[in-house]
Amino acid sequence: MAAITKRWFFVSVFVAAIMGGSFSLGSYLLFFQQKPAPQPVLSATVGAAKLTSAFESLTKNFIVPEGMNFLLAAERSTPSVVHIRTRYKGSAGAMMGFFDDNEESERRGGISTGSGVIISEDGFILTNHHVIDQADEIIVTLEDKRQFNATIIGQDPTTDLALVKIQAENLIPVTYGNSDEVKVGEWVLAVGNPFDLTSTVTAGIISGKARNINLLFSNDGLAIESFLQTDAAVNPGNSGGALVNLKGELIGINTAIATRTGGYAGYSFAVPVNLAKKVAEDLYRYGQVQRALLGVSINEVTDEIARKNDLTAIRGIYVTGVNPGSGASDAGMQAGDVIISIDGKEVNTVSSLQEIVARHRPGDKVEVVIERKGVQQTLRVTLKNKRNSIGLMSAHLQIPQWNAEIEELSTDEKKHLKLDSGLKITRLGDGILKSNRVQEGFVITHIDKKPVRSIAELQRMLSRKKSRFLLEGINKQGERTFFGIGF
Repeated sequence: MAAITKRWFFVSVFVAAIMGGSFSLGSYLLFFQQKPAPQPVLSATVGAAKLTSAFESLTKNFIVPEGMNFLLAAERSTPSVVHIRTRYKGSAGAMMGFFDDNEESERRGGISTGSGVIISEDGFILTNHHVIDQADEIIVTLEDKRQFNATIIGQDPTTDLALVKIQAENLIPVTYGNSDEVKVGEWVLAVGNPFDLTSTVTAGIISGKARNINLLFSNDGLAIESFLQTDAAVNPGNSGGALVNLKGELIGINTAIATRTGGYAGYSFAVPVNLAKKVAEDLYRYGQVQRALLGVSINEVTDEIARKNDLTAIRGIYVTGVNPGSGASDAGMQAGDVIISIDGKEVNTVSSLQEIVARHRPGDKVEVVIERKGVQQTLRVTLKNKRNSIGLMSAHLQIPQWNAEIEELSTDEKKHLKLDSGLKITRLGDGILKSNRVQEGFVITHIDKKPVRSIAELQRMLSRKKSRFLLEGINKQGERTFFGIGF
């Protein structure tokens, strides 16, 4: 048995030696001798040729699954997004605080950049208030690289939106979507000009809705924050750009990001289009936003509030107080009521309630479902403005090129002057009007013999006028007067 074992041992060693030598010889030939030129292996066999043909056929007819194709959205939306460059004569401009994330935070050399969205063929553009605020010059560059100077039609700090106008025709306006229909988890694209990289498109999903991040400030407490939250990358220069769905429809205006460094950190925020559209219409028609109010003090229903007040469920908005003379008071709303829905839309956050109400104007009627002591009832509320009136607020406008402030005449003033409309100069500094002997208190009725009925109409006229025009109106003595400005 021992002899057999030894014999097999020597045989194994012999076989191993031969295999080792063969391996060494093969390695030498492989790595140290001259290699022959590589042959086209795939084309050398019929099977490979068939495989190549099948692959080409597959890629030619391949269709990206629905919901994953960003091409259509990008092609439809990029022609409607513009680059905005603003200049500031006085200084380099102040730091924009919370908005550092969305624009050139230091406005180096008195220049800042942002984005805007074309909403009409004749040159109306929606952007952020902070992008154009206090600018001495606004330069808009279209996707085809044409440049125009823009005029401010109106701006609203409470929503951080602004409307500007360029003298252009046959533009490609964006198609409006419906931000109420946007779902968390839905794919979206952010289109803008980050770091001056024009027509940049980034993709992400809707991460949340009706977000209040305590970003905006308003002296009258009427700031509206009900942002769409997304993880699409947004950086300096994206402010005022478009947030679109996969159809290329506008669902929001990109406004800010959550950041501690000033750079993109994962989440951005956009004003929902249903609110932005109403703001744009107000700025166009009235020169300012017509804000409607319920006239209540409110809190979100929490577990603590529900238990403390014996509420039936943790939902809705708890009314802590009702302002006397408000629409809510007139409709019979009381402290302790829980607002469940407005016009059929459920409300569970203060920001969502504020957004729904802000889409209306004073005088509009809304149906409010409340719960009172466990019983639901519907109240029909006529919304009012901050003065508890159903009338529209008179617009007030600063015109930098005139160094003047203008406001619309009150009802009593129009009656006294026997006018249907007119704009009064309430403050006048050194400038083109004062140098032509126009005085404070002058009421503007016509420009170049065309009637001026509103602040918005005046802004549209100024966007088309050069430095020369005929100003007509009534002076403080009640006399009709003409001034040739710039002649």
